[in-house]
Amino acid sequence: MTRVGRRARHRGDRGAAVVDVVLVLVVLVPLVLGVLQVALVMHVRNTMASAGAEGARYAAALGRTPADGVARTRVEIDQAVSARYADDIDVRVVSLGGVPTVRVVVRAQVPALGLGGPAVDVEAVGHALLERP
Repeated sequence: MTRVGRRARHRGDRGAAVVDVVLVLVVLVPLVLGVLQVALVMHVRNTMASAGAEGARYAAALGRTPADGVARTRVEIDQAVSARYADDIDVRVVSLGGVPTVRVVVRAQVPALGLGGPAVDVEAVGHALLERP
């Protein structure tokens, strides 16, 4: 093949790498952002569930009140993620199978990638058996 023929063939491929990168990024960026969003929501939900269980155990201890459970749950959430996820905490003594149990329900909204915008509603529940004297 002559030199002129090679140059003509290579000129047709010029800029193809840029187009390939853009086409791959159009698919890859939303996929990565979606995975990050799911990871953030799961992290906050697991933190809320752990804090709810800890708050329930604390409120169920002898001599403690449901208000103590709310305070303990708030502290746990604040230390792990942020206090803004500890706004809606409900602590009640309920009967599960005839056994008095403390139930802590934590509700929060997790914004898209933690930046704001549309939010995902998350709810976590913790239980503990009520201690009796």
